[in-house]
Amino acid sequence: MEKVIIVRYAEIHLKGKNRGYFERVFCINLEKALKGLRHELRRTSGRYLVANFEEREADEICDRISRVFGVHSFSKGYRVPNDLDHILEAALLICPESGTFKVDTHRADKKYPMTSPELNAEIGARLLQAHSALRVDVREPQHVVYLDIREDGTALVFGVFEEGAGGMPVGTSSKGVLLISGGIDSPVAGYMMAKRGMEVEYLHFHSYPYTNEQARDKVIELARILSRYTGGESVSTVKVTHIQEEIHKKCAPELNVTLLRRFMFRIAERIAKRKGAKCLITGESLGQVASQTMEGITSSNAVVTLPVLRPLIGFDKEEIIARAKKIGTFETSVLPYEDCCTVFLPEFPAIKPKLSFIEEEEAKLDVDALTDEALSSLERFALR
Repeated sequence: MEKVIIVRYAEIHLKGKNRGYFERVFCINLEKALKGLRHELRRTSGRYLVANFEEREADEICDRISRVFGVHSFSKGYRVPNDLDHILEAALLICPESGTFKVDTHRADKKYPMTSPELNAEIGARLLQAHSALRVDVREPQHVVYLDIREDGTALVFGVFEEGAGGMPVGTSSKGVLLISGGIDSPVAGYMMAKRGMEVEYLHFHSYPYTNEQARDKVIELARILSRYTGGESVSTVKVTHIQEEIHKKCAPELNVTLLRRFMFRIAERIAKRKGAKCLITGESLGQVASQTMEGITSSNAVVTLPVLRPLIGFDKEEIIARAKKIGTFETSVLPYEDCCTVFLPEFPAIKPKLSFIEEEEAKLDVDALTDEALSSLERFALR
């Protein structure tokens, strides 16, 4: 008998002839997640088994597995030969001595001499014989003993399906640059794109000395939390103070944020192309703030050629907050440190500015020189 953690993948089984590629990336990501912990990762048909681990590290292994995109579910259990005596031995370890229970069998090996109902009945009867305080309840049991009969002459025996992160393995859907602020929205946006298999690079804009180092450290911490899901290793930061000062001096005040975002998109696209990224990612939600109207979004999109993905575009704030709490970023996001978009914030920002008016005001600035100066301030901060 061998203690194992059984890992089942999500959408990969739908990938047909490309399935092997997705499985390889999935396996690499599992190994990265378990780095530093003693383990052996084995691949079987439709399953991965984590074996040869320290019992005291089992919960940590499960916690890390739960954050790997592509994992549908996982279970602590046992791998045994598929004869009845060995299956019963493991089932006795899974099933409590009292309460209601049932046995639920899945047979990957269709040549096994007993059908699933026959196995359910036989192992159930033996469990009742071993523990007189047990009672069968096939509809709403307190405990379930799951049997998974594999094609290699073994059986997996376990008691609980733990929910995984779902989605697709990170790295199977190209790379994108996330414009990450210190707010609630952008970390959730990065999480959601990583869940669809995208490798996420982090880019943060700051306005030092109007924003302090604590605000920067807050963003680095948000990226560190996100990296448990996305696997990211660093945050790039760019200073835009000089851009904001020029906009504030020379342009219509109601366009302060709109013009700044156009610069952010230009800079982000330049960095994305250097990194081989195929898109930009933002946490924008339609109509949430003045710069996130269709007119504001159109203004930002007009200065870049890369696609801009906005996974939160149809979400309301409560939905975004709920997801931030689920992934563990909310408590950090609400720490009271300002980001660059709050600097020189106009009293009445433009809600539906005309693109012609935006371009007219922007013509008062030396766009190329300001962009180049911002890029020269690029810094990189390691997350681990």
